[in-house]
Amino acid sequence: MLFNFSHPLFSNLKLRYSNEDLHEVPKQKDSSIVKILRESNSLLPHVVLGSTLLALVYPPSFTWFTTRYYAPALGFLMFAVGVNSRENDFLEAFKRPAAIFAGYVGQFVVKPLLGYLFGTISATLCGLPPSIGAGIMLVSCVSGAQLSNYATFLTDPLMAPLSIIMTSLSTATAVFITPMLSLLLIGKRLPVDVKGMMSSITQIVVVPIAAGLLLNRFFPLICDAIRPILPPLSVLVTALCVGAPLALNIDSVLSPFGVTILLLVIAFHFSAFVAGYFFSGLVFHKATDVKALQRTLSYETGMQSSLLALALANRFFQDPLVGVPPAISTVIMSLMGFTLVIVWAKRKE
Repeated sequence: MLFNFSHPLFSNLKLRYSNEDLHEVPKQKDSSIVKILRESNSLLPHVVLGSTLLALVYPPSFTWFTTRYYAPALGFLMFAVGVNSRENDFLEAFKRPAAIFAGYVGQFVVKPLLGYLFGTISATLCGLPPSIGAGIMLVSCVSGAQLSNYATFLTDPLMAPLSIIMTSLSTATAVFITPMLSLLLIGKRLPVDVKGMMSSITQIVVVPIAAGLLLNRFFPLICDAIRPILPPLSVLVTALCVGAPLALNIDSVLSPFGVTILLLVIAFHFSAFVAGYFFSGLVFHKATDVKALQRTLSYETGMQSSLLALALANRFFQDPLVGVPPAISTVIMSLMGFTLVIVWAKRKE
């Protein structure tokens, strides 16, 4: 979600770049849909930055979007994942199990280790409350962000299906993995409701995705009708999901330790992007498309569904400070991801 503010609906952009029809002229209907998607999605970096600045300058513009709306907002984005997913799109990507496994290791091994490291540093070296460290660790325990799929599409279009499978796998298993990792990393600091988290993730993530897939499978005409309006709605939801957490936590963000939290979150995401890039370079150094794989796995490791972490923080932790790192993460991982898109796209040129 974004972070996993993320935009799952971007996944259907990959359809134009499948191996079979890469050089074919798309049908007029598909072209119009892709055009609408591109026109809406091109605004996303500006929307993220604009929402951030507006939330900092005038918090009341977002404070009406309270924490009770986070779960439905994420559910909407997950529903769009299902609506824009088709089984056949992923058959080719499934032929690369090693890359898929590497992406999973990056999400649920490398990233949690980094989260534990920076969460511990926040308390031991920076003297921040344990709840801040718990918030950083919670961000590291959630699944990948669908926004990583869009970033991959912009940089390496042919890698988009592979990115989507990586994100989908981490999202589908997050119902079990995220609560367990949270208990392992945070349990000694703050109580963790494992059963409650499983139930919440099922409602927020699994059910909406399944509903979208079923709708796409059995009622394709309905999906064709609603698909063009999902991108602009998703951009709007993203704007709210970026601005609201900052606006609602503005006092903490602008507090004396707010800058320290910001630097820790930046360091966490930077380390995750770098680790994903170099880890995949070592593992797949003989692959002909090693650079594209490195960029894809960097996005997968560095971009998390921070909105899910924020929803879990607000629902299962009494201390509101736990939600501050996820709130900052929603912005940081989006801005850093799009910065890499710009840098890598220019290098490819």
